[in-house]
Amino acid sequence: MKRRVLFVCTANSARSLMAEALLRDLAGDRFEVASAGTEPATPHPMALQVLQDAGIATEGLRSKRLADLQDQPWDYVITLCEKAAQECGTVCQPAQQIAWDFPDPVPSARLATFVVTLKDIKERLSLFTLVHQKTAGRQAASFDPVIVFKAMADELRLSALLLIKDQQQLCVCELTEAFDAAQPKVSRHLASLRDAGLLATERRGQWIYYSLNPELPPWLARVLDETARSNSELIKQPLQRLDAMANRPVLQCQ
Repeated sequence: MKRRVLFVCTANSARSLMAEALLRDLAGDRFEVASAGTEPATPHPMALQVLQDAGIATEGLRSKRLADLQDQPWDYVITLCEKAAQECGTVCQPAQQIAWDFPDPVPSARLATFVVTLKDIKERLSLFTLVHQKTAGRQAASFDPVIVFKAMADELRLSALLLIKDQQQLCVCELTEAFDAAQPKVSRHLASLRDAGLLATERRGQWIYYSLNPELPPWLARVLDETARSNSELIKQPLQRLDAMANRPVLQCQ
């Protein structure tokens, strides 16, 4: 599944448009890309020219309002100037917010300045795609029993695993309510279970849902089945809190 990236700057006329075109050219097979501005103008002719001179497609590039795109489910929101970073705050949650700051080439009115900006953004994006490629290229879970049992050797982690098994899919906000625990703590435990290969994730709208990994080997599935049957008290209270939770996201998405 492609990751969705939104680039944001003030006018969406130069830096963010160049970033949009560059990332689409560098890794359009792995990312869905768009850009927007807090005060959008029109594409700057020199920004389009340096892209075309570099052999990068500019068809369809246009300045867009952040308000028109911020409600979409983004994985990354990358601001390209300090002003946009301050104005955007925490839009598009739970997207990962990344703040870059490149000097605006527009005031110079010099093509050479736009060329330098394009080069600098391309270098940063090359690192971004490289890091993402390494993350996405992690080996499939080995289901090493030592790693698996170590991941489950914590009451909250084991209970969360059994609760997810019982409910089939849960998001972080539901789990924090069920266990009356802080979101960072719950997220850390879920990451441990995911890294051990026990959980899979799926983004639906603004929420990320956790479910049992459908590739669990038969021996591990049997262990979880027997654990759930023999230890229902582990999730009794969390289930009660979950049932009492108002406005559950899972209900809103149905």
